[in-house]
Amino acid sequence: MYTLIRSIPFRSLLVEQAPTFGASLLIAELFYKFHSFTLETLAFLATWFVADGMVALLRRLYRALRAQRSGLTPASS
Repeated sequence: MYTLIRSIPFRSLLVEQAPTFGASLLIAELFYKFHSFTLETLAFLATWFVADGMVALLRRLYRALRAQRSGLTPASS
């Protein structure tokens, strides 16, 4: 975990990971009641993984759309 956090720039951690971490933590706290620390931790990590993946996909789609509108890439036929 230490190596993973050290390999990501601090700004990226704050801008990209902190919001998805916070949202996932809130979801886990409100909805996951498995009465098992291990299961709740795994569910939280899975939620964070999916949330981060969705944000990354939306960010990619937004950048592609913005580039297409500004004329940086040719439009598909």
